[in-house]
Amino acid sequence: MLSPGVLYDERLTAPRSWWLIAALAGVCLGLILFPLGPLPLLGGLVVGAALGAAAVSAYGSARIRVVADSLVAGDARVPVSALGEAHVLDEEEARAWRTHRADPRAYMLLRGYVPTAVRVEVTDPGDPTPYLYLSTRRPRALAEALEAARG
Repeated sequence: MLSPGVLYDERLTAPRSWWLIAALAGVCLGLILFPLGPLPLLGGLVVGAALGAAAVSAYGSARIRVVADSLVAGDARVPVSALGEAHVLDEEEARAWRTHRADPRAYMLLRGYVPTAVRVEVTDPGDPTPYLYLSTRRPRALAEALEAARG
């Protein structure tokens, strides 16, 4: 359940298949060190898997939160008063906004393994960022939380 004051909370975790790839990275490093003996093999297995898991965990640790009067997306914290309309993007629209429609000035919390997104207009005249592109598995819930925080 959400904490008091938190209207929306989502962690953009990496898919399960990526964890398998992290484990395979450990196997690969272990096999590379196999000619040096059993201890280097085990050390390579452990170190390779740990480094792979750390990389997957770090990439999958991005969070999107709507708390009281702010939108927190990754490293960005934007007051809801500086935001305009939130547009829910289906898979096709999200692909367009992260490719040929993308503005290089936009803030993008992009995760390629999340097919849907929300595009939130930035209305603050002092901010050169035209919009925030946020990959999310629950775009309607995020848009509704932003509307609730604004109203």
